[in-house]
Amino acid sequence: MKNNKNRRMVIMIAIICVLALAGTWLVRAQARQLNSTKYVQSTTPTLFFHGFGSSANAEDHMAKAAQKAGVTKTIIRANVTKQGTVNLVGTIKKGAINPIVEVNFADNRNPDYQVDARYAKNVVVALQERYGFKEMNMVGHSMGNMAITFYLVNNANDKKLPQLKKQVDIAGHFDGILGYDQPAGLSINQKTGEPNKMTDSFKELLKLRQVYPRQAAVLNLYGDIGNGSDGRVANISSETLKYLVSGRAKSYQAHRFTGKQAQHSKLHSNAQVDRYLIDFLWRK
Repeated sequence: MKNNKNRRMVIMIAIICVLALAGTWLVRAQARQLNSTKYVQSTTPTLFFHGFGSSANAEDHMAKAAQKAGVTKTIIRANVTKQGTVNLVGTIKKGAINPIVEVNFADNRNPDYQVDARYAKNVVVALQERYGFKEMNMVGHSMGNMAITFYLVNNANDKKLPQLKKQVDIAGHFDGILGYDQPAGLSINQKTGEPNKMTDSFKELLKLRQVYPRQAAVLNLYGDIGNGSDGRVANISSETLKYLVSGRAKSYQAHRFTGKQAQHSKLHSNAQVDRYLIDFLWRK
């Protein structure tokens, strides 16, 4: 009797293990399936740029959310050394749908936005040389937005480079950071986004009003933890992006998130941000 009971127990445990493994396999298989009904089936890559002191790990939540939603099966990394050399880790297969490139700066605490812009260009060129892309999307969080915008200031008119299709800015500090360089008494025109005071960096970005790509659509996402800021960046600083791109961009839209998950460093792992980003970039 005891042997029979032990045998039944072993069989039950085996069955549970098999079912658990089958469930795990099913979940993973579903995550690998592309949802061609909801999302565009494009070979245009999307480049993610992280913030100050951060890394590509901060982009991974958003990239994996897109993968899980059935947007893409392809996520690679572009590691950039302090000297600007780009090492592409992983492969984008020919015809890969909606590939994602997680950009990782080794020099992740460099406050010189022109240097960040040069790193961004090196990534774009490296991808172009290897894969021949003609279009791209760009997503930035915090300082990553400055890498993108300064890249565009310098290269938007270069038709030899891949052309920007869509841009998503998360927690952007276009006209300064709280307690660092945000001008005292900063306010903006709610209709146009024009600030009453401008940092030196913002003055450089004004060139976007003449060169921003007309075919590019822009989504501006920022957080409010209850005091008009995400804890590091005031909403009005983020909102000045409108002044830089309006009249040039194909379209501009913005959304303010609230609550604890709207804090600056939590926005890139916020499920609501994931949904807005995914829908804007890839939904049909």
